[in-house]
Amino acid sequence: MWASQVRRRRVVTENGGRVDEREDELLADELAALAAVAGGWGGLTRLVAKLMRKNVHEIELAVALPFEDTVERVARVLGRAGRRVRLGSELCADQRMIRVVAGGGVGGMNPVVVTALVTKGGASDSQVRLRAAAKEGLIRQRAGERTAARLAALLDT
Repeated sequence: MWASQVRRRRVVTENGGRVDEREDELLADELAALAAVAGGWGGLTRLVAKLMRKNVHEIELAVALPFEDTVERVARVLGRAGRRVRLGSELCADQRMIRVVAGGGVGGMNPVVVTALVTKGGASDSQVRLRAAAKEGLIRQRAGERTAARLAALLDT
């Protein structure tokens, strides 16, 4: 059973987090697209989004499954949670990165960039670093934190 094969190791919550420019661009673009659909000014929203705080949450999981099986499982869970985003470059053979844009916050209207880094351990184990980041407005929704916890729980089942 998958739940017995996953062990949580470390949880990190940040407000701001390590600077990932591509992550910030994705969040700004998603908020601008949402504003344009709602009849707002997408360009202005994109500018304001770059100035907003980020709510970032990271969870590290140790998985007692072979590397390829872990990559498939993480890709399936994240694929159900949101829209997959193409990455610019591939990592080494012992690591795979999967990134999606999911909905978080009230009504799932706040875009959350979720990045999973799967690293090969031994022959039958892997590590997963799950990172979720969302922009915070005046009302703190902690969308990054809640989305990371929700997806980690889905990986546990």
